[in-house]
Amino acid sequence: MNPTFIDGSIIAQYFYLGLLLLIIASFVAGYIDAIAGGAGLILIPSFLMVGLPPQLALGQEKLVSTIGTIAAIKNFMKSSAIIWQIVPVGIISALLGAYLGAEAILMLPTHVINYIIFALLPLGLLATLFKGKLLVKNPSGTEIKKSALAVFITCLIVGFYDGFFGPGTGSIFIIALFIINKLPLLQASATSKIFNFASNIGAFVSFLIAGKMAFLIGIPMIIANLLGNHFGSLHAIHSNGEIIKKVLVITVGLLMLSLAYKALS
Repeated sequence: MNPTFIDGSIIAQYFYLGLLLLIIASFVAGYIDAIAGGAGLILIPSFLMVGLPPQLALGQEKLVSTIGTIAAIKNFMKSSAIIWQIVPVGIISALLGAYLGAEAILMLPTHVINYIIFALLPLGLLATLFKGKLLVKNPSGTEIKKSALAVFITCLIVGFYDGFFGPGTGSIFIIALFIINKLPLLQASATSKIFNFASNIGAFVSFLIAGKMAFLIGIPMIIANLLGNHFGSLHAIHSNGEIIKKVLVITVGLLMLSLAYKALS
């Protein structure tokens, strides 16, 4: 029995079936992540249910989504939707926050992580409570706030969450940029990809050093995630940001349902 997987799990007993399910989940996660953020809400529950141990599931999510986000960033850069003035300070704080968050979760016993999943579930509810403000379009002529301090604090906190746990990070970045920095939804989604990529890198380094990644099964998952991000970002750009509002609400709901199912099962 492969010690990488939990005994009696789908991927331990039926490896290729488990891998196929993870590839499909990676594509869907990439598509959703490019539009509204939240790849982890698909990936981490999928990894856990198929049979990866909790810490490996968290590390594997960083392996897949870190590289997969590149496709979405490429398309958003072509559309000139990224607000580059706030990018440098956000990258630094997101990297730092995510590294610290990943180091914190790696210090905990594996049996505690499922309880943490359940404890963090209210964050999904808080994101849902922001829905009313999120769905209100920015008034015409509203000035985009480019406060370095606001961006630094936001990215540090959200980055820590990304490294410590992860699901919903992209959605939280979008909400924060929309509400705090007054970015239009398309620009908030595009710019959040840069910050989410930075936080993924910070957590990636920590999980890599700890040996919590399975690279061989990760290769086809990364390819599927890249394709999902590519098509999802094109859909977001061509829809002029309207689809982002709908998918963001759906992903927050899926986050709550999927994590509650895993925590209570």
